[in-house]
Amino acid sequence: MSSNLIAEQAPAFLDSSADLEDRETRRARHRSQIIRLGSIAALVAVFAYFGVAAPGFANLGNLANIVEQSTVLALLAFSMSIVVLGGGGDVIRGGIDLSLGANLGLCAAAFTVASNAGFSDPVAVAITLAVGAAVGLVNAFAVVALGVLPLLATLAVMNICGGAELVLTQNTVISANSPLLSYITGASWLGLSMTDWILVGAAILLIALVHGTRWGLRLQAVGGQRQAARAAGLRVSAYLTGTYVAAGLLAALAAIVQAARLSGSSPGSGDILLSVVLTSLMSVVFSRRLLPSIGGTLLSVLFIGGLINGFQLLNVSSYWVNGVQGVLILFVVAVRSLSLRRGSV
Repeated sequence: MSSNLIAEQAPAFLDSSADLEDRETRRARHRSQIIRLGSIAALVAVFAYFGVAAPGFANLGNLANIVEQSTVLALLAFSMSIVVLGGGGDVIRGGIDLSLGANLGLCAAAFTVASNAGFSDPVAVAITLAVGAAVGLVNAFAVVALGVLPLLATLAVMNICGGAELVLTQNTVISANSPLLSYITGASWLGLSMTDWILVGAAILLIALVHGTRWGLRLQAVGGQRQAARAAGLRVSAYLTGTYVAAGLLAALAAIVQAARLSGSSPGSGDILLSVVLTSLMSVVFSRRLLPSIGGTLLSVLFIGGLINGFQLLNVSSYWVNGVQGVLILFVVAVRSLSLRRGSV
């Protein structure tokens, strides 16, 4: 074949390749839109079913109670989503923080012990935030500086936090009472408790920060194409460190809410980890690009909270809740894996 003939056919070949890529992009967007709309429809269907079948489910008081009961889970799920978003969708080699549940327990114990030791609420809050941030820094050091896989690094830190909590509390329930805790549980505004407003405020702030600022867009770039982000001059290590520290601070905030709800600290807070992983993973099916998002995480939390509340009103065993959560995790992982194989947007 002559060089002239190749030159004549090259533009046509390039045009056909571009058309093929455009078709694949449109198909991927179409698939993600179907998944997102289907997930929203499933959320509406579940709430509609419980509204009919479960007595009192649709009452405004019960719906506000679902939000209140979901606040701790939501704060931890926001933490997980930020880590996953910065580390990439591969939770084995990308981003994940399995220490969040144990960090919650440790921070709750720190706040309770500090409060009982006579420290004022501002000092106790500062200590709690410092503990949460310190755990995040340990995770970041292991993952970023030492290069340990996030799954293994945060698993190790989870055990460290769990042991520290047991040492701090002697494996006993510690009661606490302070003006801050009383305010969180007792105050209300516009018919919503302070716990509800903490969730609303955190969600609005994080949506604006993660999805509406330069820092958030660069964080998503780091998670999506790390090498390209590094080539563009972004300080990848600093962004990854920031995700783990932010996760630790949110875990500390969740711990204060948890301490208010339980009037102290109680061992076993790490049991919430399965729900945290589920809600964070489920956020991808509520987003346009099948990636974690704060808004999608909020919808996932409300979905799980409504599911648990509905089962309780129907007197369904909590064992079924765990089974349903396991099925949902498998479903979301399968959808995400299939999307990656076919080339998601």
